[in-house]
Amino acid sequence: MEYRALRGVEDLIPPESLRFERVVDAFKRVVERAGFKEVILPVFEEARLFTRSVGESSDIVKKEMYVFEDKGGRVIALRPEGTASAVRAYVEHGVYAKEPFTKWFYVGPMFRFERPQAGRKRQFFQAGVELFGFSQPGADAELIKVADDILKELSVEATLEINSIGCKECRPKYREALIEFLKERVGQLCPDCVERFERNPLRVLDCKNEGCRQVVSGAPKITDYLCDGCREHYEKVKEYLNLLGVEFRENPFLVRGLDYYTRTVFEFKSSGLGAQSTVLAGGRYDYLIGEIGGPETPALGFAMGIDRVMLLLPELEEKREGVFVITRGEEAYREGLELVNFLRSKGIKAEIDHRQGSFKAQMKAADRVKAEFAVIIGEEEVKEGFYSLKELSTGKQEKVETREELLARL
Repeated sequence: MEYRALRGVEDLIPPESLRFERVVDAFKRVVERAGFKEVILPVFEEARLFTRSVGESSDIVKKEMYVFEDKGGRVIALRPEGTASAVRAYVEHGVYAKEPFTKWFYVGPMFRFERPQAGRKRQFFQAGVELFGFSQPGADAELIKVADDILKELSVEATLEINSIGCKECRPKYREALIEFLKERVGQLCPDCVERFERNPLRVLDCKNEGCRQVVSGAPKITDYLCDGCREHYEKVKEYLNLLGVEFRENPFLVRGLDYYTRTVFEFKSSGLGAQSTVLAGGRYDYLIGEIGGPETPALGFAMGIDRVMLLLPELEEKREGVFVITRGEEAYREGLELVNFLRSKGIKAEIDHRQGSFKAQMKAADRVKAEFAVIIGEEEVKEGFYSLKELSTGKQEKVETREELLARL
């Protein structure tokens, strides 16, 4: 019987796993410089956490969540996104009572039942940050700058789009205006948007269907309906982004697909991904913590699609590093084993070929694993008590008398 990975779920084997680590390492470097600390979250939660936070009318909840009943009769969901879990942890552990503000980041798999395609898998990986406790627009700008820095660290070109979707005070007025506009055009919408029109008309603005996009291109703009507080907040965010040197363009129809967002929303989009153009996105969610049982606490965050960013990376050039020990004969092999152990204890990457083939075969093995140096221990080396150190990129070879001298040369 042949076993294969499930559709929409992929193995990451070298060199793809190296690309994955490259993205995660760059992400961590940038966010840790900005003071974020890692939180490690469970991959499954009670399904109602996502139903409540993400929104019952969202595509994630209606179509995409992996939901099942466990042996205890609880309805469980594999997490489709990270913010709800982070907020649940923030509330459950009473972090709000211990810290004036909290900066977290996470990295891990998410799960959505979607039609698999490039950049959209059923198990996919996200790296995200959450910032709790700041209502000021400067926090929005800082967070977006961090996101911009991550993509620049990876040499990924993307265009930043921003918008404000208002708050509880001003959004209802815009909702009424949008309903009036769409009411006469419902027949031109796709089936999903007809349903969205009934449940949450703002979601029509988020539809990727070209026909729906043409319909909403003439819709009223939410920025024309912002209350004074939201308008001032939005203007300050733009002012601070300019101050920080972050380029952006305003998209008045950007709303994001999750119910918890308020005020600032943003997306970084790349032209190199086709339909799945968003590589990083987020926004402010000032009501979510209160809605799931915590105190009213302002918050914002973003998530980056690791799989999508990997598609945009240039081909990975494996640099040569470390040592490959080549031996001939039992005495040389024993010395080689001890040498490998010694080098590793000193923090140097070291490997040995236990098959002890010919020197030529072992040299090929050293080249295949991209070693920088080969240490040769043959009959002559054993007899006279030295190592032959060969730089594989140049072919230069020299005698080294002791392990300590070898370590110094490396």
